[in-house]
Amino acid sequence: MQTNPTPLPYGSLVAVGDSFTEGMSDLLPDGSYRGWADLLAARMAARTPGFRYANLAVRGKLIRQIVDEQVDVAAAMNADVITLVGGLNDTLRPKCDMGRVKGLLTEAVERLAPSCKQLVLMRSPGRQGPVLERFRPRMEELFACVEELAGRHGALVVDLYGAPALGDPRLWDVDRLHLTAEGHRRVAEAVWQSLGYEPEDGEWHVPMPATAPPDWVTRRVADARFARQHLLPWIGRRLTGRSSGDGRPPKRPELLPYEGPA
Repeated sequence: MQTNPTPLPYGSLVAVGDSFTEGMSDLLPDGSYRGWADLLAARMAARTPGFRYANLAVRGKLIRQIVDEQVDVAAAMNADVITLVGGLNDTLRPKCDMGRVKGLLTEAVERLAPSCKQLVLMRSPGRQGPVLERFRPRMEELFACVEELAGRHGALVVDLYGAPALGDPRLWDVDRLHLTAEGHRRVAEAVWQSLGYEPEDGEWHVPMPATAPPDWVTRRVADARFARQHLLPWIGRRLTGRSSGDGRPPKRPELLPYEGPA
């Protein structure tokens, strides 16, 4: 994890990306999602009067959609900090042109880096299990591109992929694709520290205490529920060309003073 040793008085934050940045599955009582970007904004706002925040992320977006729908909007806001996380949805598709994905990510970074004081990129977390192993080569190819772009454009890279704690299945929701509230809290802490702020949790990357694994019956029940509630609908959307984000507006489309969850 790269860290800025002298934090600037950052007065604004714009978050760009997909469901990870929208905050799924950090569910609030009203049915909306919070997530690491909101948690980070709340911390920054507590230290900077008049702090402004926008979150353009929409679940299900591919890197082409992020570039077309979010990047120019974010660049025009001239925020102090922009976070960009995208491309992982592409790597999870059965067919993925990694050259195209990396080219689009490069385009996004080249547009965003000059428009802000600090661009933040990430090596996204991966849940331990067969899905990660199947797509690991693509993910690592994407992350190598992230590192290279950061070096060229002065961006920070938050290494969540390399944090053992964030691979723990207990920090992932039942859909096995999105972090729990505790997972998002740890991500917010990681980004906070990368920006040079004093740590509030110096052990965010430390794995949770070991517990006895669930028994065979519990695992099979969980597998069946996952397949019924999440895997089959996901396959259905892929076959019909639909996305979970179709028709959804950005989470916080305007750069406005942060006053808590939307």
